[in-house]
Amino acid sequence: MRDFATSDSPEVQAQLDRLAALTLPQGRLGLETIHALLARIGDPHKRLPPVFHVAGTNGKGSTCAYLRAILEAQGLTVHSATKPHLVRYNERIRIAGKLVSDEELAGLLREVLDAGEDLAPSFFEVTTAATFLAFHRHPADACVIEVGLGGRFDATNVLDDQTACGIASLGIDHEAFLLAPEEGVPTDPMCRIAFEKAGIARRGVPLVTQAYAPEVSREIAHRAELAGARLAMRDAHWRAKVGDEGIQYRDAAGDLILPLPALPGAHQADNAALAVAMLRHQDRVAVSEEAIDAGIRAARWPARLQLLGQGPLTALVPGRDVWLDGGHNVDAGLAIARHFADAEPFHLIIGMLANKDPAAIVAPLRGKLLSLSVVPAPGHDAHPPEHFAAHSDLPVRSFANVSEALAALPQQGDVLIAGSLYLAGEVLRLNLEIPD
Repeated sequence: MRDFATSDSPEVQAQLDRLAALTLPQGRLGLETIHALLARIGDPHKRLPPVFHVAGTNGKGSTCAYLRAILEAQGLTVHSATKPHLVRYNERIRIAGKLVSDEELAGLLREVLDAGEDLAPSFFEVTTAATFLAFHRHPADACVIEVGLGGRFDATNVLDDQTACGIASLGIDHEAFLLAPEEGVPTDPMCRIAFEKAGIARRGVPLVTQAYAPEVSREIAHRAELAGARLAMRDAHWRAKVGDEGIQYRDAAGDLILPLPALPGAHQADNAALAVAMLRHQDRVAVSEEAIDAGIRAARWPARLQLLGQGPLTALVPGRDVWLDGGHNVDAGLAIARHFADAEPFHLIIGMLANKDPAAIVAPLRGKLLSLSVVPAPGHDAHPPEHFAAHSDLPVRSFANVSEALAALPQQGDVLIAGSLYLAGEVLRLNLEIPD
């Protein structure tokens, strides 16, 4: 499957093949297996540098990118763990600012897979254990760790002494896992999502969040209180007003005037503000206002409203902007629509997993599109063209791949490729823009 990727290194590929053979036993939820696996390799998660732990539906990866960039602008050595990878599995583990090497990655995966062979761990549990092992073995000043799925039962949720926890924007996604029927959990879907994400809260640790609907905010506040976490919610404990010239940030420590991020999209200012609030509500890692400013300007995060550079794919539509976004849920669709609200109409090429809402991206862009082309999501079951037709006022065309879809476009109009991170990874690979 595409999730597990391929590698030019035979040693890495041998371990990726072992990873691909793993399955998560149906109905198994909980952290027992990851705890058992970590115990066999010496519990590296208990001896990490200060950890910034980030959950959320949308924006958590970008928030991690801002955290890393600000900490590095301070001159600190930072490890970071983000997911999913776009092209190479190595993207999931960044050691002191650089992607883990093939040689080290092969050894880490082999060590963890061998240690847990009889535990039947999942792909995510092995990946998390390998990440913690790598971060433990290399000295650093801080770690930035992105939650994979939810929070309460995510494999990263074994940490007990984070420096700060954050929750980015919330929305409905991964319903089969996060909204599965269970006794004693909220019945309202958004409150249930909040309940799952707030599962990363820990006693005495700042839990820094965005602002949400009142009932969602109450759920997070309740979970923070039960955990003994120190809640810092936007508009209650800190504020950030985003304008055309910058971000006006305020908390108990004072006011800041922050720059707008280089990353496109109005929502990126909100993600940057959350990163700043996480840093300002903890006292274990010091950062200056100058580092905050420089980090917000420097942060990069591929496949999130990314303007593609010159390459084999963009050469198929010369002289036009080609944008790439891996968003695949309603909130992502709305963010994309806001970004292009004042732009000229453009062409959309979309590929979306069959378990996602086909209206999520297409519906918010109604009236902005010149054409709608559907392509597969590499390695996965994807929505056919007819599933998008009901949500668009345009005829829908189908193509075998992105290259064919680009080559068939009319001569005028910019392009957006969206709907799946798997598709986004394929686009980056084909355009020779491999994340590093």
